[in-house]
Amino acid sequence: MASYKVTVATGDVAEAGTNNSISITLVGSQGKSRQTTVSLLFLPGQEKSLSVDCGQDLGPIVLIRLHKWRLFLEDAWFCKDVRVTAPDGTVYRFPCYQWLEGTTTVEVREGSGKKLVDDKLQILKEHRRQELAARQEAFRWKNFAQGWPHCLNVDSILELDSNTQFSCVRATDFTGSLILQGASHFLSGFLLKSTSWKSLDEMRTIFSRTQGRDIGGCLVCSPP
Repeated sequence: MASYKVTVATGDVAEAGTNNSISITLVGSQGKSRQTTVSLLFLPGQEKSLSVDCGQDLGPIVLIRLHKWRLFLEDAWFCKDVRVTAPDGTVYRFPCYQWLEGTTTVEVREGSGKKLVDDKLQILKEHRRQELAARQEAFRWKNFAQGWPHCLNVDSILELDSNTQFSCVRATDFTGSLILQGASHFLSGFLLKSTSWKSLDEMRTIFSRTQGRDIGGCLVCSPP
């Protein structure tokens, strides 16, 4: 028998926890463990530890598989990382930092940096191939207009998965900046201007009104 201590950490971000079922499989160079349930409830920032017992030593742990099952309602989970301590005391770290959505299985490699030529095991070569294929499928390019740079082949950022979109905090910051700038340009007459600018000096006059100082979170416009 070989017993492995596993610690699974949830990220400390908004709505990172889940009440869906989370389980794990350890994959080593000499075999893999059975699928073991970690928890049916994770709170943001919470760590949970468990023992995974195997009939034999698995050798160096090269991959973990995180399995998520949707029970009644979908509840996405943000996994921070996983640490595995082998019977001989060796600690393997698996940085994840991604959302798991729906019923899914995600494979995470051991955290030490390796090049393609370092992948001696077939399972690692296959993992790298699948990861590349998934990225090529997710990030396709299209021409926005002739002569313009390429852009992602999506109509909205909402079509991207949660790991590609901005975080809630960052998205809110962008939205707030957009509203603030729109209001400033509206008040300065920029958005209501129905004719073309007559000179660069006129443009400088308009944009100078939108420049100001941030005092106590409020924009104070400079005088024209």
